[in-house]
Amino acid sequence: MKKITWNAPVILWFTLLSAIALLADFLTHGKANRLLFSVYRGSLSDPLFYLRLFTHVLGHASLSHYTGNMMLFLLVGPLLEEKYGSRRLLGIMALVALVTGIVHVLISANTMLLGASGIVFAFILLASVTGTRKGIPLTMIIVAVIYISEQVYQGFTAADSISQLTHIIGGCIGAICGLFLKNER
Repeated sequence: MKKITWNAPVILWFTLLSAIALLADFLTHGKANRLLFSVYRGSLSDPLFYLRLFTHVLGHASLSHYTGNMMLFLLVGPLLEEKYGSRRLLGIMALVALVTGIVHVLISANTMLLGASGIVFAFILLASVTGTRKGIPLTMIIVAVIYISEQVYQGFTAADSISQLTHIIGGCIGAICGLFLKNER
């Protein structure tokens, strides 16, 4: 029998930290998410404002929100971490967190943003580029068209608390990073 290995450190640590954030939010009756694990318009003199631009991706509103994100994250993430390396993948995750956090603060004045779905959609588009050597892969174009059109449709028709813009931004960052990294090889 083979031993269990810690195969994707960035992915596994992120999953664990997100679980800890979810537990902390449960134990504090929502205060942890408000203080540390969501981004919203706040005072620029508050040091936690800048921290939240990155940590909002660790927070989740519920167990189902967490498991929905983590299932795709754990499915795609280890393959990407093996392909691109831990540092690069962490950099992409930080970029998605920062860009989606800033855009949210600028556009959505009275709401909080939390969750890893922007990163998950970045991974989906990044994965659709992975493995090709020449040109822009048709699979990436098809995934992007289906995914972005569905998010735009949901943005106009769904009355929910899901940030489709975060999904679109994450997907675009994943696609751009994938194309850039593909050309680097």
